[in-house]
Amino acid sequence: MHPRPQHSDTDIELRMLMEAIYLKYSYDFRDYTGASQKRRVLHAMREMGCDTISQLQSRVLHEPAAFSELLQYLTIPVTEMFRDPTYYAALREHVMPVLSTYPSLKIWVAGCSTGEEVYSLAILLKEEGLLERSIIYATDINPQSLEKAKKGVFPLESMRAYTENYQAAGGKRAFSDYYTAAYNAALFDRSLAENVTFADHSLATDTVFAETQFISCRNVMIYFKKKLQERALGLFHESLCHRGFLGLGSKESIDFSSYGPRFEPIVKRERLFRKL
Repeated sequence: MHPRPQHSDTDIELRMLMEAIYLKYSYDFRDYTGASQKRRVLHAMREMGCDTISQLQSRVLHEPAAFSELLQYLTIPVTEMFRDPTYYAALREHVMPVLSTYPSLKIWVAGCSTGEEVYSLAILLKEEGLLERSIIYATDINPQSLEKAKKGVFPLESMRAYTENYQAAGGKRAFSDYYTAAYNAALFDRSLAENVTFADHSLATDTVFAETQFISCRNVMIYFKKKLQERALGLFHESLCHRGFLGLGSKESIDFSSYGPRFEPIVKRERLFRKL
């Protein structure tokens, strides 16, 4: 007889919870990495007053509001404007000059969270004279994050760090030109989001919706298991036009993917690639 793999009760409950969420709400977290997911679920379980994951599952199945609450824990946004400034400097130097040769642009920010990256990209495009001819698709699986992103309001206390990031990314103006400060919040210029379409889209279950020239998906696939990483890269490859650009997060790679040979690194250190 073959020894059966040993799974802890917690791991079994976790798998059952993800299966239940998929069957009930069509949100697919089944191929997200285990350690990070377990940590988030256990934290949500305690915060939501449940003793076990099974108890949490029961609530989520019978109370849609409980699922909405759990979703906030499963998709915790860890983001900031012009995060990894050298990435944006590389975009400015290596990608924008090529994008400027297109009469119109379609750009996809996948996993846009609460919008910091979207507004950063919009500022960069504006400074390179490309914003008016661009359509930006900003997608995420969390409706609350998308609502926040649409508003373009961020904590005023974050502006000092964001200003430093912007300057390090080669910003051409005073960062404060782009927002109005009021009530401890920074409201970003509405014109930055004029050509942005915010939409609910899952890399786990949805399909390609447009041909794009540039896709930025940063620090999203780091939470995916290999199977889901492959699916996401397949969507990006299908969506990108010939010689389109793909930007990933600093800890993400396509080296070990079946899609690796279909891209060439433009600035490998910054995880910027171009479709072959």
